Amino acid sequence: MTQLFDESGVVTPVTAIVAMPNTVTRVKTLESDGYNAVVLATEDQKVARVSKALSTSLGGKAFKIIQEIRHNEAPTATAGEEVTVATFQKGDAVTVSGTSKSKGFQGVVKRYNFKGGPRSHGQKHSERERGSSGGGPGRAGGRVVKGMRMPGRTGGDTVTVKGLKVVAVDASTNTIYISGAVPGRRGTVVSIIA
Repeated sequence: MTQLFDESGVVTPVTAIVAMPNTVTRVKTLESDGYNAVVLATEDQKVARVSKALSTSLGGKAFKIIQEIRHNEAPTATAGEEVTVATFQKGDAVTVSGTSKSKGFQGVVKRYNFKGGPRSHGQKHSERERGSSGGGPGRAGGRVVKGMRMPGRTGGDTVTVKGLKVVAVDASTNTIYISGAVPGRRGTVVSIIA
């Protein structure tokens, strides 16, 4: 993340995303596939590292990242066309999807923002404990109900952030500046949909 100043001096927190050119490898339509979509691919790969079926469907080429973007209307793109950051304009509203930061096995205070127990009134070592997990009148009758919030693996989920704005586009460096934060760490692959 960084910040950009506009002409009047107002600062906007932005996320700088390097968006390499994407190649349209396939166009799916309602008639042929049952839904409308465009398959985008980027980052060349050795052909020997992909299956023959995938390489054939990509026209004999190989890519590291392949993503299918669904559309409500029939897509206007054609196979072989390149999609760059120049397709975005300043002020566009975009939706960004990516994998959130993985935090490993965490307790309920970090995972669900539990408050923890009191430090006074004879409590010992219960500052970050979650409390009781079952029982109670009319609850589950001697068992732990499904969906009980407990410690476990946190993060690493697909997160979608809607309503972000494009603040600036630099076509010379393939960089797009989007207002606010996007999911993931540095180097996470994200999809930006206008």
